[in-house]
Amino acid sequence: MKTQSRRNFIKNGTLSISALGLLRQAALAQEVQKPIVLSTWRFGLQANAEAWKILSTGGQALDAVEQGVRLVELDPNERSVGYGGRPDRDGRVTLDACIMDHELNIGSVACLEHIKNPISVARAVMQKTPHVMLVGEGALTFALSQGFKKENLLTPESEKEWREWLKTSQYQPPVNIENHDTIGMIALDQAGNLSGACTTSGLAYKMHGRIGDSPIIGAGLYVDNEVGAATATGHGEEVIRIAGCHLVVELMRQGRAPEEACKEAVERVYKKQRKKIRDIQVGFLALNKEGIYGSFCLQKGFNYAVHNKDGNRLLNADYKVQ
Repeated sequence: MKTQSRRNFIKNGTLSISALGLLRQAALAQEVQKPIVLSTWRFGLQANAEAWKILSTGGQALDAVEQGVRLVELDPNERSVGYGGRPDRDGRVTLDACIMDHELNIGSVACLEHIKNPISVARAVMQKTPHVMLVGEGALTFALSQGFKKENLLTPESEKEWREWLKTSQYQPPVNIENHDTIGMIALDQAGNLSGACTTSGLAYKMHGRIGDSPIIGAGLYVDNEVGAATATGHGEEVIRIAGCHLVVELMRQGRAPEEACKEAVERVYKKQRKKIRDIQVGFLALNKEGIYGSFCLQKGFNYAVHNKDGNRLLNADYKVQ
């Protein structure tokens, strides 16, 4: 009789634990904040609004991030992305971009000239070639074969600034958004799928051929649909050194909240580059599968935009260097 009672107790206890597990899963499913889109810097507000047109109507995250960053690429007043971006020291505007979807499909272009929307070329690389990255003349030839229009990307304003820079040719890029920043965008759609995009004209007055983190999957962008997504901004060399966005996603896989993961990646940059820390900026932005987001940067000045059902807003990231 006692044995039977014990068996019933264990059986009922097991059922209770299983029931609690199912209730917890249901609660988590209800708590997922989707759709949601995040992007770097103040121009992310306009990019988010464009992406939200797709996400709010049940569209895919991949389409949303492409269209969102295209808006910034086409704006000649944004001098660190796309058309109107500041040139390299030879006066040539070279663009870098990458895109990644929820199935680990990736596409990238680097040192691409004469094409206003490198993010769309990157998507074409992803969907229409057996490769993941095309660069320089090869990237341009491919873009033209896909119907993209060859155009002059150097605006009069950017050319004037470049000619002023030539008088001294001093290369001391300041931190934050002045001359080297990126738009990175990550999104979670209504179906629960993640995608990301990253695009830039890179460091102003860089050596011709220089490539930063923005077109490098795992550095400037990474997406794992089981875990989350991350994008980066700032001095690309420092992000590349630590495979920054892959690191952030892996830290989330280990259980870190998005902001904690971003902070740990920044701490790694700080530890490795302490001697020159005042001269560099690195910021990370992360989003997990539950729609929870977070950010952290090396020093004060990085902000990011968030758009969900509560609206579109600009937030300041917490930072390491006081």
